[in-house]
Amino acid sequence: MSARDLSIHNAHPRLRLDKKAVARVITILDEHRAKFLGGCPGGELSLAFMTDAKLAKLHGDFLDDPTTTDVITFEGEPAFGVAGEICVSADTARAYSKSNDKDFSEELTLYVVHGWLHLAGYDDLQPAKKRKMRAAEARAMKLLHAASAIPAFTLRN
Repeated sequence: MSARDLSIHNAHPRLRLDKKAVARVITILDEHRAKFLGGCPGGELSLAFMTDAKLAKLHGDFLDDPTTTDVITFEGEPAFGVAGEICVSADTARAYSKSNDKDFSEELTLYVVHGWLHLAGYDDLQPAKKRKMRAAEARAMKLLHAASAIPAFTLRN
């Protein structure tokens, strides 16, 4: 797969990120797609970093559930060159990382990985499928750590 068109949108007013570092995450996942059910389909991929409020609105508008969530993935139309869109909540990542003594940048990167895996065909709604998703997440994060490719995200108060 050649380098895909990647649109990265930071819709969180207090989040700071390096778009090149985030793009590298997607590039590494794409390069190792054979390890993940063939990977996210080819084509343009959109990645949006959002607040809890913005993601909850999407959750309500498209999935009839107005609660906050960590990741929402919209499948694209690969036949038209669109892989899909991954929307992640920086607020949820921060809250989870604080309450579980985890690194914020790693948690937010995990949300990006999770969305990419959904587009690759992984599901987490049933226990057996959820175990496969978690194993794939662990493999992907290991690849990213080995490449020193976890972006440095900061979320100002």
